[in-house]
Amino acid sequence: METINRVEIPEGIAVAKEGTRLKISGPRGTIEREFFHPAISVEVREGEILISTAETRKKIVALNGTYAAHIRNMCQSVKDGVTYRMKVVYSHFPIQIKTIGNRLEIVNFLGEKYPRYARIEEGVKVTVGGDEITLTGIDRERVGGTASNIERATRIRKRDPRVFQDGIYLVERV
Repeated sequence: METINRVEIPEGIAVAKEGTRLKISGPRGTIEREFFHPAISVEVREGEILISTAETRKKIVALNGTYAAHIRNMCQSVKDGVTYRMKVVYSHFPIQIKTIGNRLEIVNFLGEKYPRYARIEEGVKVTVGGDEITLTGIDRERVGGTASNIERATRIRKRDPRVFQDGIYLVERV
């Protein structure tokens, strides 16, 4: 039994397949990604993308669905873009934040002497305004990865997290 997932290509989105690489272009930009698995085929047809497999194993069928979800996210991202809002929370020591190149510098976190750093992924724009950080980009994975890096950089160690709830947390995904 063949499993087929169909992803409809929205208007204004161009999809090209070069070998195992899928390139999706839209009004906001272009995203490229490798989709290779020996048991799964990705086909670009008029107005839709077909992801199919003849395998019946759960892992392969699940990966088939994962590919479809990734392609759907890519189409939506190049059309609308991705925005994450993060909130800076502190009660003991005021946290200062600034961007330096491709990393975010977090100073005075829990009164620490040395700053902490979070890596900003390529293609992600970081805007710091007061106690709010806005991450924007066209690749959902990179924007989410940057948000994860920032949250991980402000993880509390050697203190009771119930008392020290300081940090930078994800508030909204748009």
